[in-house]
Amino acid sequence: MDPLLIQLLINGVALGSIIALAAAGLTLTFGILRLPNFAHGDFMTLGAYFTLMLNGIGFPFWLAVIGGGGLTVGGAVLIERIVWQHLRDRRVASTTLIITSLGLALFLRNGMILIWGAANQSYALPVVTALRLGDIRIAYYRVVVMGLAVVAIAILHAILQYTKVGKAMRAVADNIDLARISGINVERVILWTWVLSMGLTAVGGSMYGLITAVRPNMGWFLILPMFASVILGGIGNPYGAIAGAFVIGITQEVSTYWMPSEYKIAVALILMVLVLLFKPQGLFQGTM
Repeated sequence: MDPLLIQLLINGVALGSIIALAAAGLTLTFGILRLPNFAHGDFMTLGAYFTLMLNGIGFPFWLAVIGGGGLTVGGAVLIERIVWQHLRDRRVASTTLIITSLGLALFLRNGMILIWGAANQSYALPVVTALRLGDIRIAYYRVVVMGLAVVAIAILHAILQYTKVGKAMRAVADNIDLARISGINVERVILWTWVLSMGLTAVGGSMYGLITAVRPNMGWFLILPMFASVILGGIGNPYGAIAGAFVIGITQEVSTYWMPSEYKIAVALILMVLVLLFKPQGLFQGTM
């Protein structure tokens, strides 16, 4: 196989790892809260900027990632209390939720530009020599991204399958009214949904900044691949979203072997349209 094609495949796995973290968070909020959150990509960017800020004031990178995730979760919970809870209580239409999330996305993006500026920025990390496997060169930080994604996905699986919170989240996703009648504290489940989804998303943003650069529109440019992954994997199914993310990430990167890189985002759009046309429920069952 052409070494360039193998290189693109590895790059696709790294990109898929990042999209997988964010897409899993996006499908959780949609499956449990019925919220198509178009501000999700900007929360991803916010996580990267918080990591950049903490790393810049002397925090070791891994502590900065954890702290950045915590600050992002805190911001998301605050917005939940101020915005989303109020809209849920009023039982607004899904169109209102979409428009609100778009407005929130613009608010977050311009707020980040105001605070950190519009220029590309990088973490205070040393330059590390790429790993070599024959003719293949693998950037060290891409390996870090892939390894961290495996750990994060394993933690997500453990929470969903083996904890009371995870079981309650699955029950609410299946039928929120039945879950409430059964004695499940739905508001607590909603809170944990934001904690889990935004924690994953913030880590994904931090990892994306690790292999590219931290910039205000980085998450917005990934919102289409995120939604494509969610639709491909079945809406509400985090495992399907993760699988869909790897399909999207690998396909996008490998497509540049035959076409200019400017068109790789179109690959995600084409895959999403094909799934909606021929299997709108997604490739996997849309439940947890």
